[in-house]
Amino acid sequence: MTEPSYLAAVRESYDTVAADYAELVKNPGELDPVSRAMLAAFAEVVQVSGRGPVADLGCGPGKITAHLAELGVSAFGIDLSPKMIELARKAYPGLSFAVGSMTGLEIRDNELGGILAYYSAHHTPPELLPVVFAEFRRTLAPGGHLMLAGHVGDDEHLRPTRAYGGHPVSYESHLLSPDRIAELLERAGLVVTARLVQAPDEGSRRTAATFLARRPEEP
Repeated sequence: MTEPSYLAAVRESYDTVAADYAELVKNPGELDPVSRAMLAAFAEVVQVSGRGPVADLGCGPGKITAHLAELGVSAFGIDLSPKMIELARKAYPGLSFAVGSMTGLEIRDNELGGILAYYSAHHTPPELLPVVFAEFRRTLAPGGHLMLAGHVGDDEHLRPTRAYGGHPVSYESHLLSPDRIAELLERAGLVVTARLVQAPDEGSRRTAATFLARRPEEP
């Protein structure tokens, strides 16, 4: 599969900001209680299903991957940015991290018990989200679970010029409505089992949404 053109901008941007990103982004224990609870719920349903390991897609410096491992989940991380993976491997040498893209995962069919995409799918142009969600379904085992979280909006396209320590970036963010995201997940063959929308608070300027979904059992 030919690499989508937007990935180069995302890769270069996160390579540039990697060190500052790792310093500035909250540790899981510093997240708000609702976000921590959703991660804990996801970890529990994955463990109960016993379908396989969890892939943390867009894992960045590995903080959430390590948090899942602390919750008892067999987790590994994948990120587009080699610099992010380098930081994750250094910080958490006992866990597995690899460079890769959620548009074309080097993971076998039906291999995963869970997928976490935590504030990482928003750089995907809307027209390519069906490709990404199809990869989620392909790699999840029947009965496997997905947790997708990120900022949402009204089909907004953001083009920041600087981020995380003031470094120049060239990526875009695409903020879709919760209804549209849920529809795309369902079209990909995933059943949305829960949806949580969090209004902006004093620590955030944007609305966020978390989706729990699963791949149906085979008939």
